[in-house]
Amino acid sequence: MSRTVAAGGEAIARETGAPQADTPGSRATAPPSGRPGPSPSGTRSSRLGAWAELLRLPALFTVPGDALAGAAAAGARPGPRTLLAIGSSLCLYEAGMALNDWADRAEDAAERPHRPLPSGRIRPAAALTAAGALTGAGLALAAGAGRPALAVAAPLAATVWAYDLALKHTPAGPAAMAAARGLDLLLGAATTGGGTRAALPSAALLGSHTLAVTAVSRRETTGGSVLAPLAALATTGALTALVTRRRTRLPAGRRAAAAPGLPGSTPAPAATDVLAAALGAVYAATAARPYVHAVLNPSPPLTQRAVGGGIRATIPLQAALAARSGAPGAAATSLLVAALAPAGRLFARRSAMRKVSIT
Repeated sequence: MSRTVAAGGEAIARETGAPQADTPGSRATAPPSGRPGPSPSGTRSSRLGAWAELLRLPALFTVPGDALAGAAAAGARPGPRTLLAIGSSLCLYEAGMALNDWADRAEDAAERPHRPLPSGRIRPAAALTAAGALTGAGLALAAGAGRPALAVAAPLAATVWAYDLALKHTPAGPAAMAAARGLDLLLGAATTGGGTRAALPSAALLGSHTLAVTAVSRRETTGGSVLAPLAALATTGALTALVTRRRTRLPAGRRAAAAPGLPGSTPAPAATDVLAAALGAVYAATAARPYVHAVLNPSPPLTQRAVGGGIRATIPLQAALAARSGAPGAAATSLLVAALAPAGRLFARRSAMRKVSIT
């Protein structure tokens, strides 16, 4: 929900070879005498590019899986209200992106002057206005999905603003980021009408992953930390074991009244078991390898790669959580979520996102 972890588009752009930023401090060359300057359409394109950079558009592909996994965890198929929850999540996510750069504008002016706000391509007031408007839009969409959804979206929005304005550089920062991701998953569950209690375990697993990635990201510009990537590696192993574990399923008439393990329980469908295991393996492979490299050599470049791997691993984790739920249509939902990963990489390449730091 902010640059530290949720800004996956930056890591995606870096990992997929999207064009990098111009060297900070370089100057544009004036057009030769007698030739026209940039056309209005070119100026408009530059403005759109600046906003795309500010909002980190490729990162949006990590967001819909929260609501979809939440709906599956609540035991329901995604429906029209789930789409409203996804729209709300996207708006609140982008509000966090704009607010993050507004809050860091002084720091960026000294350390990262090529970014949209310090470079003057976007005015700080415009970024703050966008953050407020996107927050309002996100809450409105959640209200359209029903009171339970709004009851989750309101604390989610408060967490986003608290993180960016107060908590980011404190010890509570990673926990706040983890809470935002967990609440985003619960937002999808709240739209199903079945409540959010059943989705709490999935929210806790996704939040744990986010907590680990955020902890690593706090040292990505300086490096030197072995403990954070080592803890993230251990977290990845534990989460992989949990999401790939077979779940018991009761006959439909007894699910509400009995607990798993009682006589009469039956294994979850084999197809979803296999799918959850496969997606769990993809999650582990995506996150674990760069963590290992960062443990062996905690330099800034390898730490940044570890953060990028952790962000990209969010999508297969969301897909695995959807698959293991055993909800109606869980297999289709998980495959839809998994498809967001290659779509995000393709978008990052084609949109030619400017490379910016993730912190």
